[in-house]
Amino acid sequence: MPAFEPFRAVRYAATHDLAAVTAPPYDVLSDADVDQLAARDPHNIVYVDVPRGGDTRYSAAAIAFQDWLAGGDLVVDDEPSFTIYRRRFTDATGRQRELSGVLGALEVVDESSGEVLAHERTTPKASTDRLELTRATHANLSPVWCVSAYAGLSALLDQPGEPVGAVVVDGVEHVVERVTDPVRLADIRKAVSSTAALIADGHHRYAVSRQYRDERRAEYDEDPGAELTLAFVGELVADQLSVEAIHRLYTGVPADELAATLAARFHVEPADGELTPDVLATMERDGRLVLVRPDGWDWLTAKRAAFDDVRELDGLWLEETLRDSKAEVTYQHGLNEVVEAVRSGRATAAVLIRPVSIEEIRRTADERLLMPPKSTFFTPKLRTGLVIRDLSAG
Repeated sequence: MPAFEPFRAVRYAATHDLAAVTAPPYDVLSDADVDQLAARDPHNIVYVDVPRGGDTRYSAAAIAFQDWLAGGDLVVDDEPSFTIYRRRFTDATGRQRELSGVLGALEVVDESSGEVLAHERTTPKASTDRLELTRATHANLSPVWCVSAYAGLSALLDQPGEPVGAVVVDGVEHVVERVTDPVRLADIRKAVSSTAALIADGHHRYAVSRQYRDERRAEYDEDPGAELTLAFVGELVADQLSVEAIHRLYTGVPADELAATLAARFHVEPADGELTPDVLATMERDGRLVLVRPDGWDWLTAKRAAFDDVRELDGLWLEETLRDSKAEVTYQHGLNEVVEAVRSGRATAAVLIRPVSIEEIRRTADERLLMPPKSTFFTPKLRTGLVIRDLSAG
């Protein structure tokens, strides 16, 4: 199983306001988001993690990273540690939640090893952005998010570590605590390394780490830093995961044609009223989907025996139903964002799907299966900049 090691973490100096210098993951940021974050502080992590400036942007990111280290804006821990990362928030049902996991250095293993598993098929990405950035900075700036089937990992993290940072953003409290006690380090290392890790978020990041490792192996006799990558690992249990749906936007066919194709396997029932979060709750309760059209919406209820030979995944049901359709699919999280996309004409129609269950995620891991692309949206997102891994720091 993959090694999981403590490392000398890079953190912002205590003089910095973490609300001003940390950021959401790069892959959920729009250009406007980056502008806003960059304006907050000249040391905001986006200057390194989302560099701009044409062909020189990666070298500029590397220079900024080294300047911040030299100037004391970023500080390297004196000794290796794991970092407990807690997120406290109120979920959509009004329940107070605390999700706890651990940040460490996860071994970069070959895809065929079966030790670090993808849980969904990934969409192709032509950009080499993350690889170029890793080459330039020699750092892991944002973690791969993994889940572990090790029973009791959460209990190992219950005891607080040394507080090293906290920030509240959009109603979510992010708290990080350093662990250096040798016994705790050994217990956490053993727990995470005892089972395969399932990638929840960051499939492309892990793939880039594999590419980078292979490059370094070819160029140097030894580069221990490239053999591991920054990862957050939480336990695969319901009370430690918050999973939302990523809905489907369709173009290429009119809404009526899409509805007619869906009618082969779904009952299509016109509905009244506004699309509100209550509709999402009803979908989960009654096992239904929703077709969103420019002029209204419909309930979609699977016909009897229509999917007897298909796993119970809404994304897979839609793939099977629309396999021969000319409809082109893209992906969108958020009810309001989906409705806006259809009303604005960016999509001709959309289908709201239900979140994937924890049981189905566990089955995916146990049976080495893959879900359709963009099946899960794990939330709240981890903040970039709370912990950085300098691959040369040990």
